[in-house]
Amino acid sequence: MLKKILIATVIGASFATVPFVATARTYVITEAPPPPRSEAPPEMRRGHEWAPGHYVWRNGQYRWVEGRFVRERRGMHWVPDNWVERNGRWVMVAGHWERGARPGMRDRDGDGVPNRYDARPNNPNKN
Repeated sequence: MLKKILIATVIGASFATVPFVATARTYVITEAPPPPRSEAPPEMRRGHEWAPGHYVWRNGQYRWVEGRFVRERRGMHWVPDNWVERNGRWVMVAGHWERGARPGMRDRDGDGVPNRYDARPNNPNKN
């Protein structure tokens, strides 16, 4: 009995030292994806970013996934899912968050309106 407990303890301790790495699915396809569908994003929601629709590879063919809102992360921007060609093969790069403002979409005064659309981009008085 003591021997079984000792073995179980050693096995349990060995699992505690093994780092668990989350791996994302990677699909490599030789067939190019269809051109993205055009979809009009709905009205923006405060505290969210729009993740546009994209194709995924399921059961041996491309399937369209509708766009969706993802909860905003301060100081970051959403990079959409994208298919990239590498040496004649198509690889899915999953959507993810990146640090910093989306290029061309900085908001210096923090009023929620990107500088390029803001009539007063450096307004210190937030509404």
